[in-house]
Amino acid sequence: MELNSVKETAPTATPETSATASETPATSLPAAGAAATTDVLIVGAGPTGLTLAIDLARRGVPALLVEKADRLFPGSRGKGIQPRTLELLDDLGLAETALRAGRDYPRMRDWAGPDGTERGREWDMIERAQPTEQEPYANALLLGQARFQELLYAHLKSLGGDVAFGTEVAAATQDADGVTASLADGRTVRARYLVAGDGGRSGIRRALGIAMQGESVDPKPMLVADLTVTDDTVVDDLNWHVWTLSPDGGAVLCPLPGEPNLFQLIAQYSDENAVPDTSDAGVRKLVAARTAVTEEQIAEVHWASDFRPRAALADRYREGRIFLAGDAAHIHSPAGGQGLNTSVQDAYNLGWKLAQVLRHGAPDTLLDTYEQERRPIAADVLGMSTRLHRVGIIGENSQRSSEVRQLGLGYRGGPLATGRAGALEAGDRAPDGRLPDGRIFDLLRGPHFTLLAFDTPAPTLAGDLVRVHELGPYEAYGRGLFLVRPDGYVGWAGEDATGLDDYLASIGAAERP
Repeated sequence: MELNSVKETAPTATPETSATASETPATSLPAAGAAATTDVLIVGAGPTGLTLAIDLARRGVPALLVEKADRLFPGSRGKGIQPRTLELLDDLGLAETALRAGRDYPRMRDWAGPDGTERGREWDMIERAQPTEQEPYANALLLGQARFQELLYAHLKSLGGDVAFGTEVAAATQDADGVTASLADGRTVRARYLVAGDGGRSGIRRALGIAMQGESVDPKPMLVADLTVTDDTVVDDLNWHVWTLSPDGGAVLCPLPGEPNLFQLIAQYSDENAVPDTSDAGVRKLVAARTAVTEEQIAEVHWASDFRPRAALADRYREGRIFLAGDAAHIHSPAGGQGLNTSVQDAYNLGWKLAQVLRHGAPDTLLDTYEQERRPIAADVLGMSTRLHRVGIIGENSQRSSEVRQLGLGYRGGPLATGRAGALEAGDRAPDGRLPDGRIFDLLRGPHFTLLAFDTPAPTLAGDLVRVHELGPYEAYGRGLFLVRPDGYVGWAGEDATGLDDYLASIGAAERP
């Protein structure tokens, strides 16, 4: 349904809230023996750290992103960008770039016969949906993690940010005013907050003594690798290829967009005592033994790793001025493609809250809501991915329903959810919709809050932290006022403006002329 009217209440610009990346350059590392200062130190340049660095850069918050390795992670542990994450990328101005770089998920193709070359049936791994006005991104995007990180990194650099590669945080201490990080090369960084996005084996988490509670999802090991095959193989980029007949375990080859003949290999072992061989020769032998691709038809093995599927959740996400995010806070089975998506949405939730505290005077307690909102989400998603894995990660039982899209996740009943109006309750995801000259997502895009007034008079608000739009009736929202947070969820809702000022003050978004 198209909204039949829209009126924007023009904000009053203020220098602080209009800061750009060029006005707030990224923090640089100091010379040997010296110290750097920044507002936020981000440890780990994976999808989580890169997303957080982007969000802080567009908000004018000084940040330093450090990475122990000398380059971005080269492999594709994850490869599915779920619809809710595509909405996040839309807000960051990256959705079209990601869609051009990725592709729709191909149909699964089963292979049979003594040599694995007999074509079997086809099916969809993920239940397909059609885009709607409220949900313009209906299906997951196939995009390897390595390529996804490259897109994030390029966008960060376009905002004036960068990554300090080859930089390891050896220790971190904190006091009432900030965190002092000691780097392995002897330099130090002083930050007001530190965010650990340093992966499932997080050194920061271990140093803080924060335990991970979890379970083994499957005692049998798995191997994942990225490899390029020659043109004369039976596999193509039209299908996700499946072999399940080997007594040693199943194997799948999924085409990855970006380079010709590039595939992700996932192999599951039937023997829980097996020791996967991740060497170049070992990967070639496994592929030849379990699929119709010979050793000679593997042009290059780019990367390989092994793991035993596990689900685990950190006891807490915050210790004073240090936060855990992404795999440092939760570890998933690969089933359902949830880990990467949950991780970048951690960053999306935390970024605007850090900015409100650091730049707009919000109370530090706002940062407590990061764990209060994100940890229950991670617990639910972990339960889902574990269930999907045990039903079947390879083969005909591996089909996924719409629950993996993450569009139904929200924060109802949470610490920042107040009120309800029309069709929505605070904490719900803000739906999209057509406007005469665009879409609702166009109004939401950017680091600001948005007050949507549907068939209801809008109050006058000063400053430009909150942008106000009066719109005609729209059934996806119903009649009322809806304050949409910068991460696309309804924070406050009401039939009139009663209580709105108090809510804005509580999150540092109240401005006066």
